[in-house]
Amino acid sequence: MSRKVDSVKDINDSKETWRLAVQIMDVWSVVNNKGIEHLEMIVMDSLGDRIQVLIRHDHLLKWKEVIKENMTYIINNDSVYNNDFQWKVCDHSKKIVFLGGTTMKTIELQNISPKGYFFKDFGEILQGKCKTDRLEDIIGAVSEINHIQSNTPGKKVVVSIVLKDLKGNCINCNLWEIYGSKFLAYYNDPKNNGAIVILLTHAMVKDDQVSNAWSGSKLLINEDIPEIQDFMSKLPTNEQKEKPTQSAKSLSNWSGGSQYSPVKRFVHNAKCMSLSQFCKIKHETLCVTVSTTLKFAVSKYGWFYYGCTRCSSKTPNPEKAYECSCGQKVEQPIPRYKIEIYVSNGESKYRFVFWDSECAAILGMTAEFMHNSMVENGEDDPMVYPDELEMLLNKKMAFRVKVQPTFSQASVWKLCDDEAFVKEIENDYIVEDV
Repeated sequence: MSRKVDSVKDINDSKETWRLAVQIMDVWSVVNNKGIEHLEMIVMDSLGDRIQVLIRHDHLLKWKEVIKENMTYIINNDSVYNNDFQWKVCDHSKKIVFLGGTTMKTIELQNISPKGYFFKDFGEILQGKCKTDRLEDIIGAVSEINHIQSNTPGKKVVVSIVLKDLKGNCINCNLWEIYGSKFLAYYNDPKNNGAIVILLTHAMVKDDQVSNAWSGSKLLINEDIPEIQDFMSKLPTNEQKEKPTQSAKSLSNWSGGSQYSPVKRFVHNAKCMSLSQFCKIKHETLCVTVSTTLKFAVSKYGWFYYGCTRCSSKTPNPEKAYECSCGQKVEQPIPRYKIEIYVSNGESKYRFVFWDSECAAILGMTAEFMHNSMVENGEDDPMVYPDELEMLLNKKMAFRVKVQPTFSQASVWKLCDDEAFVKEIENDYIVEDV
């Protein structure tokens, strides 16, 4: 008579004769400071419960070539201890340790879902809702490269980037050593254009930033897997086409072989022209220019619109729950910035439309937070422009915009107010009328 299969959630230290039917979700090698190697892995049963597993050095040769990620096995006999790993990958209070008498047999299990990821919400990271000893899966679009440290004597490679989720939340991410080198190899390849979506497993979270773990993290960049392709498809169309730029600070710290400077990436495939030339454009055109924000162009819609909680699309009815075209079930639509501002350069003036992510980056707060603060202070008129929006005015910036002559406006795709950056574009790329 064969023994029944136990559930992962029931595992405790009362016995060593556990029998589990599981899929190996992830497996990785760990080498300590003495050069001794052991294996760790995560297994999951058909109920979706996970537990961390340790295979010590003395059993390594027996199992290292046998264990295969994504395969399903029957595992018999193992020790159970408290989960005292320094970095935990799941919430189970126990861990499994292989014994000399542990056995594994490959088996076809139809009722275990394919490998999935457990992504940590950026909003929770920013709010500090994270366990300090927990490793998390992260997915986001690279918004900017803040800092690059090359591999020089006494220094390790590290690339600091800004990741943005589909709600517009941004966190800092540090990629160390081989992870940073892998990212730079992809970024510097001239064949790779457009947005960059990365998936980082087993990320360490501290304060409002994440980084790869020294063992076990996997970095996937724009790979053809459902999670990345689904994320990419939900980005605004203009963001899908835009390759992230390097800040001036990151460029000064990097001597690597990027084909394009941040400025060249900013102007790539766009027509550089003065503001006075905009009025001559007859068709929609992607342009780069330098101008100073002057004043708000007050529209009948105010300074925000109600949109999806995941993507930036407008809700059909802010009073009703609905399912967005991106697949998100929206119970309560949220305010998102849409601010029309007149910009000027010399005697010329034009109307630019600033969108949610650009405004939030300058203001340091979401439209939802700003709107809620106004309501709490007794102001619920959407046509009242809060004082904080004045931070958007009187700024000289470089703009990458889609000029829309039919509406006598330009939609802002990217902007930069770094003085040196703006000056280089103004001096080297903008040709004034003669």
